[in-house]
Parts: sequence; structure tokens; C-alpha cells
Amino acid sequence: MLRRELLSVRSRLTADVVQDAAAGLAERALHLPELADARTVAAYVSVGTEPGTLALLDALRARGVHVLLPALLPDNDLDWGTYDGTASLMSVQHGGKMALLEPSGERLGPGAVTSADAVLLPGLAVDARGMRLGRGGGSYDRVLARLERAGARPALVVLLYDTEVVERVPEEEHDRPVHAVVTPSGVRRFRPGG
Repeated sequence: MLRRELLSVRSRLTADVVQDAAAGLAERALHLPELADARTVAAYVSVGTEPGTLALLDALRARGVHVLLPALLPDNDLDWGTYDGTASLMSVQHGGKMALLEPSGERLGPGAVTSADAVLLPGLAVDARGMRLGRGGGSYDRVLARLERAGARPALVVLLYDTEVVERVPEEEHDRPVHAVVTPSGVRRFRPGG
């Protein structure tokens, strides 16, 4: 129910609102210490009315950061490739789902994400505990489980609109809290496990 409501609100956002939010997100995220010191960042390309990521991806790349982007696999797991600017992206249609922009170059394997110093996660909401509500496909749950199994401890950051920081989201046993949420108006941090 909450997922449907949040998607409905996003679907009504104008292009100007999405563009302004993307600029604010990039500015705020670039000042995060977790990204300032990162050599490798796993991110994603926003689609539709998701909070925009391209300005942030380009700014990270301009800093010399190795940016990893996901490619959706048939089982909803994620492979990874390198972002080399917008010309390195291709539109990929996955069944009845929306087309995604994915890296067109070499695939590095699902385990490539374990080398990231920070992982930027998509989401629909985050709550006061740092619990993230995703779209429900499970792709990023697999990523978080893979990081945990590998003993990798990247900073986990979700990018959202201001109205998507809520009191509480539904939680399942496998869900893990994020370390921070970045919105166009600010950053909120969460204590691990708290």
C-alpha cells in the first residue's frame, strides 16, 4: 500500500521538480565524507521520476571516482559495469518492466559491488531507523546480502525526495538499515543497528 502511494506521488512530479531535485541531490551528496574519500562508488541511473542521479554520476566521474552501474540479470540479481559518461549507457528493456539505462561495456560480475567504498541505493522511502523501502523486486536486497557475506562495509546511502523520509516503513527479516539518506534539502544519518 505505501509503495503504491509513493509511486503515485512520484508519477505526478513535473520535469522541473525532478530536475531541480537532481541538482540539489548532487550538491548535497558530493559533500558527503563517504563520497569525498571514495575511490569506487556503486550507483544507478535514475529512470522516470526517480530522484535524478546523472549529475551526481558525472561529478563523481570528474573527480576520478570509478563509478559502477548495475545491469539487471534475468533472475533480478545485478551485474555491474563501469560508467564512462552518458555515451556509455544503453537502454535495455526487461520484459514488461520499464526500460533501464545500463552500462554498455564489459560486465564485471555481481561480486564487483564488493569493491565499492560507497553504494548509492534507489528506494521509495526511508524511515527514522534508516530502514529503506525499495520497489519490491529484491535486486538490492541481494546486493546487500552479497556485501554482508563478503564482509564488505561500504557506506550505504539512499537518494530520495524530501517527502519520502517517513516515520516507519514495513520491514522484513532480511532488511538492513542504510547509513544515510540524501534529499534535495539535506542529509540525515542513522546509527548502524540503531
